[in-house]
Amino acid sequence: MTQQLLEKADQVTVYPDRTWEQFKHIQKGLEGVANVRLSYYNGTIEILMPGENHEFFKTIIGFLIELFLMQRGVEFIPAGSMTQEKEGTASAQADESYWVSQKKPVPDLAIEVVFTNRVNKLERYQALGVAEVWFWEDGVFTLYHLRSGGYERIQRSELPELRDLDIDLLSRCVLMAETSRVEAYNEFRREISQ
Repeated sequence: MTQQLLEKADQVTVYPDRTWEQFKHIQKGLEGVANVRLSYYNGTIEILMPGENHEFFKTIIGFLIELFLMQRGVEFIPAGSMTQEKEGTASAQADESYWVSQKKPVPDLAIEVVFTNRVNKLERYQALGVAEVWFWEDGVFTLYHLRSGGYERIQRSELPELRDLDIDLLSRCVLMAETSRVEAYNEFRREISQ
């Protein structure tokens, strides 16, 4: 693989059959290392080094969601890829995450850009209690809302502040941004202003 392709591709390493203590040891060893995301659930440690494409899409998605919330006058707190943990059980670093309206113990929304398999991601977020998880994969969003029995796939957000966000519009503008960020921004802003 050429160096240019390596820079654009995600690098993922998965370690099954590991303990929480082993995870914390790896986490400590990688402290301060930029562009590394760690997660843990059910004995599996995942180390992700996002590539250029991964970072591009997560940034565009976050920008458009924030634009939508600002246009609607909704207060939000971006949490980015901060570590969310439930001691001894689960740890995750979403690509983007948000508290909507006010800060709570856990962000309301986690967004994952997927270029590789989704190792225990929904189960991990369920253990953490994240209300909604959105996956961006192959140009399409797949949304899940947490119910008492686990996550259920939904067609649009059930978070009151994001309920009116047209997911098809969001997808179209994220894809449009690959060619022109300005054109994607203008299209998205025009549509959400109507």
